[in-house]
Formats: sequence, structure tokens, C-alpha cells
Amino acid sequence: MSEDARTDRPSWTFLTNHGHVLLAVAADPDARVADIAARVGVTPRAALAILRDLDDGGYLVRHRHGRRTRYEIRPHQHFRHPATAAHEVDGLIALLAQDRGPSGP
Repeated sequence: MSEDARTDRPSWTFLTNHGHVLLAVAADPDARVADIAARVGVTPRAALAILRDLDDGGYLVRHRHGRRTRYEIRPHQHFRHPATAAHEVDGLIALLAQDRGPSGP
């Protein structure tokens, strides 16, 4: 990531990188790790670690197809924070995906 890209980013955001990776996968389950990383603004290594966290947490499942990996969101998973644990992540995905066209924002 260039120095300019880092300085243009806000100091905080409402969603974590985990949330952004989940939204990126929901938008394009066939996206490569590098594409997810670029969309979220993290390194490919960080994106891969987040994808592993989401897989381990039951939020997505990986499917290997030859040399490619496809990610499938597992529906009806609840948020991890106690204040929002009664809600499913599906609602967030639906809310933030409703304004996206087939190619994203």
C-alpha cells in the first residue's frame, strides 16, 4: 500500500476489516485473495488471515476448485459482540449489498 493510500484513510471506521472481508466475499465469492485485499485495503496476507478467522468462526466455508478457492457465506450466523449477538450478519450483508450493482460500489 502506498504512503498516500495510508494517509487518505480515516483513522477509524464503523466496520472492522473482518466485516469488510465478509462483505467482499458476499459481493464476489469467486474473488481471489489479492482482489479481496485490494477491495478492503489490506495486504493479501492480512486478507488470508481474516478469511481463516471467518472460516474458523463458521461465517464462511472454503471450497477448492483446482487451484482456485471459492468462498461461501454461511447464512444465519450471529454477530460476535454481546451487544449485537441477537442479530445475524445476513442483515448487514443485505443492507450494504442493496445499493451495489453486479460490479460493486
